[in-house]
Amino acid sequence: MKNNFSREDLDLVILHLQSDDPKLTQGPLVERFESLWSSWLGVKHSVFVNSGSSANLLSIFSLKNFFPDGGEIILPPLTWSSDISSIIHAGFDPVFVDINPRTLGLDDLKVCDAISDRTVAIFVTHCQGFNALTDLLLEEIKKRNLWLLEDVCESHGATHRGKRLGAFGQLSNFSFYYAHHMSTIEGGMICTDSDDLVEIIRLLRSHGMTRELKNEEKKQKFVADFPDLNPDFIFAMPAFNVRNTEIGAILGINQLKRLDRTVIERCKNQEIFFSDLDSEFYRTDYLFEGSSNYALNIVLKKASPNLAEELKREMIHVGIENRRGSAGGGNQLRQPYLRKIFQNLYNQYPETDHIHFNGFYIGNYPGIEPSQLKKLAEFFNDFARRHKQS
Repeated sequence: MKNNFSREDLDLVILHLQSDDPKLTQGPLVERFESLWSSWLGVKHSVFVNSGSSANLLSIFSLKNFFPDGGEIILPPLTWSSDISSIIHAGFDPVFVDINPRTLGLDDLKVCDAISDRTVAIFVTHCQGFNALTDLLLEEIKKRNLWLLEDVCESHGATHRGKRLGAFGQLSNFSFYYAHHMSTIEGGMICTDSDDLVEIIRLLRSHGMTRELKNEEKKQKFVADFPDLNPDFIFAMPAFNVRNTEIGAILGINQLKRLDRTVIERCKNQEIFFSDLDSEFYRTDYLFEGSSNYALNIVLKKASPNLAEELKREMIHVGIENRRGSAGGGNQLRQPYLRKIFQNLYNQYPETDHIHFNGFYIGNYPGIEPSQLKKLAEFFNDFARRHKQS
């Protein structure tokens, strides 16, 4: 991978730092970035935070205001750890459902079977740029009056039925980390159409301080109800400090200008690579419609952890950086932080385990040349030829 920062991005940061008394912590540039992002995504509100994981955390904690007794949140085992740990920290119960191998997202039929009278939300992860939404899933969520949460951290610009992912749920989360479609060094965004939810998120972002509220009527009510407190330091709820900076906003504003072009280039790379890849040996039948590729998935068609280990050794030998198990370390239920809670539950998710033991991803970014992609495909095809013959 290469980082996403252009010379222009960095020069704009330098220019800001050279100005007289530059503001560095959260300020007007953060608000401008939030507004521009909302317009790009097609939602009413966005809140800029210091990471995608913080976006997960605040989204889940905001649900406590609507479901104080907790409840179940359905999500896949193939996701990032903070999706799950946020649920646990907030006192909800994660319920795991296996994935659809063609999208790496939740299997919609299995989700329907898993919904109970304690289910409050479905937390969809759009892995690796794929669209994990289906019409059936959206209809079931609406029929059951459930919340939809979207983790779009790896899938900026991906769509369902022409509408951008992240604009479907009550809340959606994005990450602006190093290898993602755009980067603010560290950073994340929480998006919603709800006027009430966004105010809760703003409070959670900054210590619960009421001065963060945009609704003046709500802000003044706190002042009137607590006359013994300094109006600038009224803490309405137990919260966090996960603000971002003006520097992050400068990078975000400038990178947003080229995000649509970046998505197109990533998808072209995806098309070139998978059109060349041996479809008898590797999975290539992904649902590419609406995707916004984050990384190129290399998954053996037939399960063979030993063969996968050999492929990994050969990739390392020739200098192809890779990640085993796809999103965030494969099957999260095999990770220590969940094994002590869920014991041997990890064995119940065969599709996720197939990715865990037989899958990798390699980086995709706009600067990769078609010749490099073809060379990569030839490496994998050569490996396939040798092992199909044996």
